[in-house]
Amino acid sequence: MTVRKIIPCLDMMNGKVVKGIKFQGMKELGDPPSFASRYEKDGADEVAFLDITATTEGRRTLLDAVARTAKVLTVPLCVGGGISSKDEMRAVLDAGADKVSINSAAVSDPGLVGECADAFGSERLIIAIDAKKIGDGWIVHTHGGMRSSGIDAIEWSKRAEELGAGEILLTSIDADGVKTGYDIPLTKAVAEAVKIPVTASGGCGSVEHIYEVLTRTNAAAALAASIFHYGTYTVADVKSYLRDRGVNVR
Repeated sequence: MTVRKIIPCLDMMNGKVVKGIKFQGMKELGDPPSFASRYEKDGADEVAFLDITATTEGRRTLLDAVARTAKVLTVPLCVGGGISSKDEMRAVLDAGADKVSINSAAVSDPGLVGECADAFGSERLIIAIDAKKIGDGWIVHTHGGMRSSGIDAIEWSKRAEELGAGEILLTSIDADGVKTGYDIPLTKAVAEAVKIPVTASGGCGSVEHIYEVLTRTNAAAALAASIFHYGTYTVADVKSYLRDRGVNVR
């Protein structure tokens, strides 16, 4: 039976943890190492660190914040935001990240996926897909959700796998921060289209939402932010709930 992961997410802006709704209206919450340390103690399987304004501001990921966060963790740290080359991926890994997430740069230059996978291993390369419902499908958006690529999210997920991505981090822009649940149709469609692990992101407001996405789709992991940042639940609470209902978690 597949072991499902629970991954707290640190959305970053100006070196601080923030949270917004549908990628808008960010509220500053605190320093990333303190959040990361608490989440590991609570049983997080990984921690995601996403510098959400790096690409739109035309700058690199904040390596000092990455290094300070990595220093307090023993579980894997996934870092994304503003990474647009093999050298930049190397710098983030050297700062302490275990995995690197790429979105905008991969869409504009798909060859970068294979280049980075060859250099560092597919297991260290995650393709982030920020998708928005348009008509009957979902379209990939880049630059912090601000730009439509016109690319179908399902087709891009399959191509990313073919190019060498080891995982997909799938975020529903429509559901992000609204706490009404993950986008089940989107997650189900992507997770069934690829063989690599898919992490569901966007919309978690309760333990029931995590249970739903892990039992109604093939998602390998559920990422959440608000419920952990504001103390609604701990990672331990979530895992206990899932275990009681037959979901295999660590």
